[in-house]
Amino acid sequence: MHKKDGPGRGAGPVTALVPAAGRGVRLGADEPKAFVPIGGTPMLTLAVNGLVAAAVVDEIIVMVPAEHVDRTAALLPPGAPVRIVVGGAERTDSVRAGLSAAGDAAFFLVHDAARALTPPALIARVVDELRAGHPAVVPALPVVDTVKTVDSGGNVTGTPDRGALRAIQTPQGFAAGALRAAYADAGSATDDAGLVERLGVAVRTVAGDPLAFKITTPLDLRLAESLLARPAVTPC
Repeated sequence: MHKKDGPGRGAGPVTALVPAAGRGVRLGADEPKAFVPIGGTPMLTLAVNGLVAAAVVDEIIVMVPAEHVDRTAALLPPGAPVRIVVGGAERTDSVRAGLSAAGDAAFFLVHDAARALTPPALIARVVDELRAGHPAVVPALPVVDTVKTVDSGGNVTGTPDRGALRAIQTPQGFAAGALRAAYADAGSATDDAGLVERLGVAVRTVAGDPLAFKITTPLDLRLAESLLARPAVTPC
């Protein structure tokens, strides 16, 4: 399924891990966030369709709550190289379950189902950088808001230079050994790259995309529905 490797490029299969066991509390949903529909199509389906359309992924492993395994199977595109495994209580638990179920991939992508509108071209950019020899690759966008650090009382303690700040998206890509080593540790982080960074692995950024925003709140959901209704943004 992946594009043919060029001369001198990293060879080997790519496996995408899609954590989809989040509860969706901030979204106000009464079911896991990945199953909330956008324009009639669940986020999980849209995210998987994007991975398939990128044509750079050999296998997709979706991690869902045990009670939603059968439901998930009905939502996935027929004929796609997708497997379903039971996820965990926390995101890191789900990724760890996906890694345990994965075969001998050379590279891993970890992609949030809640970034359902991620363009396939962004997914391909991440894989291209992995195959070019970078052990960890993340999509990034410049931070446009002023950012403040505050103390426990809510008082401002500093104003970081936003020119050096980036908002990080998914899919995040890793050489298989780097991601497996990171998850062999018991540490935690807000993203997978944070775990890999602790090993001293260099993390490269590529240009992100505004459409890869994370659908977390009701306002995010309304934006996603509006974008999906436009001709320029359609399900893959």
